[in-house]
Amino acid sequence: MNHSLPLTAGGSLSQHKIVVLLIDDQRIIGEAVKRMLQGETDIEYHYTCDPREAQALAARLRPTVILQDLIMPEMDGMTLVRAFRAHEDTASVPMIVLSSKEEATTKAEAFAAGANDYLVKLPDPVELIARIRYHSAAYIALIQRNEAFAALEQSQRALAAELAEAADYVRSLLPAPLVGPPLQTAWVFIPCSSLGGDAFGYFDIDDDHYALFLLDVCNHGVGSALLSVSAMNALTGQTLADVDFREPAKVLEALNQVFLMEKHNNLYFTMWYGVLQQSCRTLRYSSAGHPPAVLLGDGGIELLRCAAMPVGAMESTTFEEGVTRVPEGARLYVFSDGIYEIRTPDGAELELNDFVQILARPEQAPGQKVNEVLETMRALQGRPDFEDDVSLLEVRL
Repeated sequence: MNHSLPLTAGGSLSQHKIVVLLIDDQRIIGEAVKRMLQGETDIEYHYTCDPREAQALAARLRPTVILQDLIMPEMDGMTLVRAFRAHEDTASVPMIVLSSKEEATTKAEAFAAGANDYLVKLPDPVELIARIRYHSAAYIALIQRNEAFAALEQSQRALAAELAEAADYVRSLLPAPLVGPPLQTAWVFIPCSSLGGDAFGYFDIDDDHYALFLLDVCNHGVGSALLSVSAMNALTGQTLADVDFREPAKVLEALNQVFLMEKHNNLYFTMWYGVLQQSCRTLRYSSAGHPPAVLLGDGGIELLRCAAMPVGAMESTTFEEGVTRVPEGARLYVFSDGIYEIRTPDGAELELNDFVQILARPEQAPGQKVNEVLETMRALQGRPDFEDDVSLLEVRL
């Protein structure tokens, strides 16, 4: 339906008058109805005696109710009712049929053709005005509902476009994959429809130390994304004051002081941060409420996790530190929980251990492991999109 109402400057629907269109070949009827409605200041009255111009007139006037005679020489009244119902502009406009006869079969035929009401002319003015107001009120409510839905859809499209633009901006800040040596990296990043707070990166600290991290801000929306970008910039720019970025626990402590949730709209984030010392192949790491990184090597599967509260949750939080040796040819996976906290079509919830086993599978094509894992997770949940941000970072050492 193309019938629309203008919006006021404040965004609410403007007032709309009752608009009556009468089609009747007898001019005396047109004059009589005009006098009945003359004192009703909220009713706008229009009349035509020619049914052949009725559709064009209705398209221009946009009536809230149509009064129509059934017996007219130029066109059969039932035919006109069907024509109104077949046209997009008048398909839903209430129609009150006026007839000189009180016949049940005629009423039934009129209702079957699409009429909303039936009156024997000329009706009492009180009854006619009451019926006009009743049908018009319902139609105006329908118009306003459609207008509200259209405005909501427009707003949702604009919001979706803004979120997509914000997601593209976050993606542009993520590091390019490394082709090595000594490191090779690959990753997938898929923000959810409402934009979340995943971010990750890696950078040289000095000639022998290389840092990598992944963080996940609670909640969704632009605020979470902004916080993730701020934390990512603090790390990649190494702007945390008096912090040795080679010490993972110290880095998380500094972040915890800078990003306390009471200073950042009650937002906090989980995080995994590791430092690889290339000369001796050791990996020091710390985590804050984040899923463990997974190290795959000749020794099997090693989960790299340290117990601690998320960054920003409590000012007094202390962070532990772990260390492991990285064997030749090992692969390290760091990820957010959005990639494995899924439901299968039968309602079963996937667990972390299930996901770790998927990571441990041999890759089918060289250099495509992260994409293979992503497609496996999509297949398991039976749909391509995820409820949360998805980040999966692979580092081949």
